[in-house]
Amino acid sequence: MTATVPAPATELLAGLAGRVPGLRALYEDLHAHPELSFQEVRTAGIVAEQLRAQNWAVTEQVGGTGVVGVLTNGDGPVVLLRADMDGLPVEEQTGLPYASTVRAVDPDGNEVPVMHACGHDMHVTCLLGATAQLAAHREHWRGTVVAVFQPAEEVGGAPAMIEDGFLDRFPRAEVCLAQHVMPVPVGIVVTRPGPIMSASDSFRIRLFGRGGHGSVPEMTVDPIVMAAAVVMRLQTVVSREVGGTETAVLTVGAIHAGTKENIIPDTAELLINIRSTAPAVRDRILRAVERIVHAEAAASGAPQHPEITALPSFPVTFNDPGTTNSVITALGDTLGHQQVVVLPHPLTGSEDFGVFGTALGVPSVMWHFGGTDHALFHGLTLEDLAANGLPADVPTNHSARYAPVPDPTIHTGVTALLAAAAHWLC
Repeated sequence: MTATVPAPATELLAGLAGRVPGLRALYEDLHAHPELSFQEVRTAGIVAEQLRAQNWAVTEQVGGTGVVGVLTNGDGPVVLLRADMDGLPVEEQTGLPYASTVRAVDPDGNEVPVMHACGHDMHVTCLLGATAQLAAHREHWRGTVVAVFQPAEEVGGAPAMIEDGFLDRFPRAEVCLAQHVMPVPVGIVVTRPGPIMSASDSFRIRLFGRGGHGSVPEMTVDPIVMAAAVVMRLQTVVSREVGGTETAVLTVGAIHAGTKENIIPDTAELLINIRSTAPAVRDRILRAVERIVHAEAAASGAPQHPEITALPSFPVTFNDPGTTNSVITALGDTLGHQQVVVLPHPLTGSEDFGVFGTALGVPSVMWHFGGTDHALFHGLTLEDLAANGLPADVPTNHSARYAPVPDPTIHTGVTALLAAAAHWLC
């Protein structure tokens, strides 16, 4: 009989089951009190308090509301672990007893509902669980861990931390690791070497008309009709200008125009988002958007050219192949190799986590872990899901009904972080 070799993270996981009830209470509290991007003051305070209680060196207000904890435990590698903290302007419809009823003012001055509709409360919980385990088991690892609690994922949080002197203020990591919860069966972890998530480009488009009374549209230039033409025409970009073997998504996420049913306004505003995985495809889409917006404005007789303003953007999230293969092995050794799935192609979602590895000039790896009850998949296998997509009744990230099941998602998330980090630390 061949002796079983324990995974490097085994000792780091001791006592985790007893810690999970407290982590669940933390998760429910964070879920009930979400905060918008760069407004994560309460969340950051909880993070800082818990890290200090675990004897981490803590720096607050990094890049606005970011928190960085550093735990040095002798000579050895420096590993960066990241979690994001922000919620979204979504009104929660989960029906959970700890559902959010929070409202806040967004950067444009609008009062909006707020929800953890993307699972960042789960990310914070899991990383705090991992930091607690690392602090409790210092005899089993060597090196330095930099725990990064980032504000404003996708809207400039990672660049803001870098611009705030992150590279000079904290130990320079040799590898950057992060995870994101997603709507696949709980216990499953997915990743891939190479591109893992798409590039993201967002724009604010302002269209100019000439307002007037709704009863005499011939005396106006209607920016709402102009906006409708732009929206419909933009739907042809991916379907007619991107090849069938290429990947891209173009979404118009918001339209703002007018105040009353019988008034034609002067302007209309669109917010659009583009996801792509290849630079050539990205460039082609950006050129098409500019061409279409200007052409539709001209076709409508707009009195002035439209304004196209770039919003936060970031490149493809890239998993260093060799480092990713090491992480896949570490995750499989700890969670079970049947629980770790290698994706055949990148996800169309986007992340700014890669900014840390790029700025530091070191490899980074991101993986996704499931947080959805197996019962919602009606017995479908992973192969079925890969071929046909998610069932229609499975809420996805950014949905008003999305909320990971706390158990055993928290245990899986903490375990995955420790398993990956242990490859360098143990």
